[in-house]
Amino acid sequence: MLIVLGGLPGTGKTSIAREILLRCAAAYVRIDEIEQALKAAQVLAGDVGPAGYLVAYALARSNLQLGQTVLVDGVNPLAVTREAWRAVAADTASVLLEVEIICSDAAEHRRRVEHRTADIVGHVLPTWTAVSTHDYTPWTTPRLVIDTATTSASDAASLILRQRH
Repeated sequence: MLIVLGGLPGTGKTSIAREILLRCAAAYVRIDEIEQALKAAQVLAGDVGPAGYLVAYALARSNLQLGQTVLVDGVNPLAVTREAWRAVAADTASVLLEVEIICSDAAEHRRRVEHRTADIVGHVLPTWTAVSTHDYTPWTTPRLVIDTATTSASDAASLILRQRH
């Protein structure tokens, strides 16, 4: 199974992913971790662009081919990135669960963004201005939507894991 968590920074994707990983064995593919490693390698000029997602698709594909459940944690902001995950699932004959994580309380979302600390060495977290103006295309395909303004990370993980059966 391929579980793809998407949503703006600060909505709670990583907290939910950690709760899921405490409860089930899965390969964890975190876009921020991949992108930071690419930046640290200093082999790309400027922004990493789609490179992080391309690496993530390859890692997910190889783990799915080995029969592993894969949990993806990334903003997944564009229809093209979402379609690429669908292609990875189709190519590996894997069940796909797409989950959009939102925070409907703008003040709470802003507080989270402004008060969190980086957990990846060298990673610079986005500002509230960057998050609130992020290029994020609305989803048009079926998905599970979880609002972390009203749902804890633990309850969100339970909701997601119930979809596996």
